[in-house]
Amino acid sequence: MVMKLPYLGSCLFLVFFSLVSIVASGSGKGLPILSFDEGYNQLFGDDNLVIHRDGKAVHLSLNERTGSGFVSQDLYLHGYFSASIKLPADYTAGVVVAFYMSNGDMFEKNHDEIDFEFLGNIRGKNWRIQTNIYGNGSTSAGREERYNLWFDPADDFHQYSILWTASNIIFYVDNIPIREFKRTAEMGGDFPSKPMSLYATIWDGSDWATNGGKYRVNYKYAPYVAEFSDLVLHGCAVDPIEFSSKRCDRTQSFQLTTSITPSQRSKMDSFRRKHMTYSYCYDQTRYKVAPLECVINPREAERLKKFDPVTFGGGRRHHGKRHHHMQASRSEADSI
Repeated sequence: MVMKLPYLGSCLFLVFFSLVSIVASGSGKGLPILSFDEGYNQLFGDDNLVIHRDGKAVHLSLNERTGSGFVSQDLYLHGYFSASIKLPADYTAGVVVAFYMSNGDMFEKNHDEIDFEFLGNIRGKNWRIQTNIYGNGSTSAGREERYNLWFDPADDFHQYSILWTASNIIFYVDNIPIREFKRTAEMGGDFPSKPMSLYATIWDGSDWATNGGKYRVNYKYAPYVAEFSDLVLHGCAVDPIEFSSKRCDRTQSFQLTTSITPSQRSKMDSFRRKHMTYSYCYDQTRYKVAPLECVINPREAERLKKFDPVTFGGGRRHHGKRHHHMQASRSEADSI
């Protein structure tokens, strides 16, 4: 049974109507950065979670004993959520770092989820990013996409952000939108629509994270440490019992913009053409017909077909010259 939430009139009006250009750029500039004690609680990991810089930074580590994680103190219905993250370096196969929203602890059979997942790799190969979206427990119809990056995310901090509104979800990397997911009538209840908490975790995903489990976590390189800073929680907090508005500050001037500017869209299209390595919309081994919410981009389809001709429908796999992933310098971001 799908639980119907009361209409959060004043909260949704504020979050949807009032945010002008702060989030329109995806930068979150001007939004308050919360200390750990102001916005979060430890989820698990005991001493594997360490707070730095008077609560402005958090280190999560994975060792033979356990991973670690933290969770927002409040539930949110829509908002802008962001963190600057520096990932572990060297051999990181099997390691998963996640920055995501979920209500799985409250809705075990029909939970919602919006994911950034960072998947470790063997020495000499960079981390990959996976985004995913679940709504109303639709885990069997996962909507994954995977990407390479134009930088090494273990060299320095980079900003990863989620914008969630009633009509769409946008993922950003360093203020560049990399994925826009729009709500459609065909999705029914599969679009995330129930209040969620924000999570950050590091854990052992050896069974699947790197080449389908071929390469596993090697604990001789532990501890693996993921560093988080510039934590932004900017949305409508709701009461966890009544799901009514808990905190919607009418004095703040902000608005959750649901559109992407032409300049942003150009950068997003360029990023996806250069760096996307998987999208469920084009996976012909999984879906003979693309899910109804998918908008097929011919350029993306052609690039993925060349990248993996079996998965994306171009024919038999060739074993000659392999595709070389772009590993450009950070300055290449200007060309995205």
